[in-house]
Amino acid sequence: MTTQLLGRYLTLEEFYTCTRTYHKYADHIDPYPSNPGETIPALEALCLHIIDLVIDEFGRDRFQLTYGFCSSDLKRWLAKKDPVTRKKHGIATPSLDQHMAHEVNRNGRYYCDRLGAACDFRVLDLPSNDLVDWIVAQELPFDSLYFYGAHRPIHISYGPQHKRGIWAFTEQGTPTRQHPWASAANPTSSRLGPSTW
Repeated sequence: MTTQLLGRYLTLEEFYTCTRTYHKYADHIDPYPSNPGETIPALEALCLHIIDLVIDEFGRDRFQLTYGFCSSDLKRWLAKKDPVTRKKHGIATPSLDQHMAHEVNRNGRYYCDRLGAACDFRVLDLPSNDLVDWIVAQELPFDSLYFYGAHRPIHISYGPQHKRGIWAFTEQGTPTRQHPWASAANPTSSRLGPSTW
């Protein structure tokens, strides 16, 4: 098991293997990047500019990573249906969410042209809306942030665009820019529609 740190706190291994789907099917999933020369520096930048600062503030023991790097193998397994529940193991939208960082497909193209890297996490005993309040107040240079609800992890990415776009999600799972942080994080974001997500 590698102990290579991506920043001051999190290891590569944690980023590769933190999902429930990986833990359930670990014997069948290769969690490692096929383009480590570009993907690992993107993960390091995410930790340096975002994650390390969150952990500095709230503590390593309260930080819980729920979804880090998504390998092409993990992406395939997330799309598969559980044989019992008939529901997909998870959601993977590689062209949008930056969890695949700088991985490339069979045609040599990046899965996500936005590049950068993303992860989902929560801070234990802290409502996620309060976490977003803190991130916005600190003016952290995130690319995208998805808020799913006060008691669910947030998604955050760091990439070259630094657009500080925040999306909240309705109970039906529809992304919306109509939320308390729109103008605080990025004054132009409230005028943009979900098509930029």
